[in-house]
Amino acid sequence: MAEFKEDEVTSEDKDLVSFVVDHCNRWRDHRNVNYLDKWEEYERLFRGMWDAADKTRDSERSRLVTPSLQQAIESKQAEISEAVFGRGEWFDIVDDRNDQDKNDIALVRQQMHEDFKFSKVKKALDNIILLGEMYGTGIGEIIVSEKTVMSPATQPISGSQMAAFGVNEVQKFMVELNPINPRNFLIDPNAKDIESSLGVAIEEYVPYHTIVEGMVDGTYRKVNVTPNSQTMELEPVQEQTQNQDDRVRVIRYYGKVPKSYLKDLQRKDGEEIVDLFPEGSTAEDYQDLIEAIIVIADDQWLLKAEESPYMMNDRPVVAYQADSMPGRFWGRGTAEKGYNMQKAIDAQIRSHLDSLALTTAPMMAMDATRLPRGAKYEVKPGKNMLVNGNPNEIMMPFKFGTTDPQNFQTAQNFQTMLLQATGTMDSSSMPSQVAGGEASGAGLSMALSGLMKKNKRTLINFQEDFLVPFITKAAWRFMQFDPERYPVQDFVFIPVSSLGMVAREYEQQQMVGLMQTLGPTSPITPVLLQGIVQGSSLSNREEIVATLQQMSQPDPQQAQMQQMMQQVQIQTAQAELQKVQAEAALAMANAQQAGVETQLMPVELQIKAAQAQQSTKGMDEFTKAEKLANLALKQADIQSNERIAMMQMQGKMQKSA
Repeated sequence: MAEFKEDEVTSEDKDLVSFVVDHCNRWRDHRNVNYLDKWEEYERLFRGMWDAADKTRDSERSRLVTPSLQQAIESKQAEISEAVFGRGEWFDIVDDRNDQDKNDIALVRQQMHEDFKFSKVKKALDNIILLGEMYGTGIGEIIVSEKTVMSPATQPISGSQMAAFGVNEVQKFMVELNPINPRNFLIDPNAKDIESSLGVAIEEYVPYHTIVEGMVDGTYRKVNVTPNSQTMELEPVQEQTQNQDDRVRVIRYYGKVPKSYLKDLQRKDGEEIVDLFPEGSTAEDYQDLIEAIIVIADDQWLLKAEESPYMMNDRPVVAYQADSMPGRFWGRGTAEKGYNMQKAIDAQIRSHLDSLALTTAPMMAMDATRLPRGAKYEVKPGKNMLVNGNPNEIMMPFKFGTTDPQNFQTAQNFQTMLLQATGTMDSSSMPSQVAGGEASGAGLSMALSGLMKKNKRTLINFQEDFLVPFITKAAWRFMQFDPERYPVQDFVFIPVSSLGMVAREYEQQQMVGLMQTLGPTSPITPVLLQGIVQGSSLSNREEIVATLQQMSQPDPQQAQMQQMMQQVQIQTAQAELQKVQAEAALAMANAQQAGVETQLMPVELQIKAAQAQQSTKGMDEFTKAEKLANLALKQADIQSNERIAMMQMQGKMQKSA
């Protein structure tokens, strides 16, 4: 048997482990003091688990946990998930405007959808949304791996008509998303987000065999680590008994560390590290930091230490706040919003049940001096009781009163406040919450408007802070490690979200009412019907939408006939316009001619006067007057003809226009 040879542990390795573990311990203490107790109680309330620490009073005996907060968390989670994944494709890619070929974008989008489906990313996102609503912060770790994908295959045998059946193995690069419980996550308390922190750490129990496999394939260093987990503080869920076999406590640190602690980076090409601060000062460790990935087991064994291998030098962790809390990393979830009202509901219901134990269970008051010695009395149907004397004088039924019937009404009022605080809705009691107790259109709109606005706020936080950064980082890893399938380009990813279930149902009701108002003959009715089908959850909605679009398209022959009729109508209108213009031109010419004749009347009178004077004047004077009159008539005739010609030219020009 070969002897196990450990990797050498240098002083730099010890300093690196001390640097990471020391910071993680301080970050963990700050988180536990401020948040851990509340987080554990939120989990118990969501799961309906009772704990002695959750008592509302010392004399409380009932252990009932009402499902009000559970309903609010699940409703909010379902609303956000439906808004993100309701339309099938939950993200899209925007190409560069200068890129004329759009086929590459369609291919990349289809490949990413297929790879995410194979890695079950949608399920991981759904779990992260649930954790975000419970604890206020949703956190995911991006894991890069290469796995062997096996599929059944057949191969023809040469020289025969038979085929061999077997398994086809293909190495496939995968990007997975690991939901992280906030109880297993550490971050610098001074940071507001992942990137601004000195580093982040994920601490959890890892199966021992995965550590050994990492040592065998070279992922981890060969160290003498053994299964050891004495505590249960890192368990993501609370159980009665926790498994402590074959597991190792591991810290995965993503962040900045002193460059001098990584021995492979201490000297590069003769580079010298210049000390700007005196030895032993606090700032000495922070003068030359580098982004790295550190894996430590049991707070002492360094399994992995390397510079960040990602081309964008980013951290493989994404987080978002369910409800924004400016100034801090940890957000505010539905559990925190409804915590006080949940405690009030539990206190009211438990007090009611405790009072029932005193008012419904039979009790007897007895004279102890007249009871048989050693007798044990229990009230049971058909049981005989032995007494020394008259039973009416010795025994008497005893009651503490009656249970207040208003307890349930008070609990329902508290539940209404819980729904108001969490921004969720109880569909069964919705009609009583709107004005007048009736679910009228205006009252329902007012009641739903606030809910949809709050859900939209959470949806924006999830899309902007988690969904788009995750898809972008996943695309970077696909481009880096699988460039044959994913070309290196600067893509812009946008979320394809839709309305949530509550908003979608309300919108469909509004569309149905609008369709009834417009009637079946309105041209807008088919458009509204397509919108209703597209917003539904039908499995074959794409086929229905395609059929509706095909039905809304006109018949080609009918469309051709309509086009011909439109052309005939246009030609008829043009002919009528030309006729009107010609009649107008003729009327104007007649008017001009009448005006010329009117102007010529004085000239004719002058001629007649000259002829009358001919008898008294000589022949020469008459001839001169006649010539002058003829010239005047010719000049007037020429002017009249010019005007008529101008009017005709204008008429022709208007006809041609």
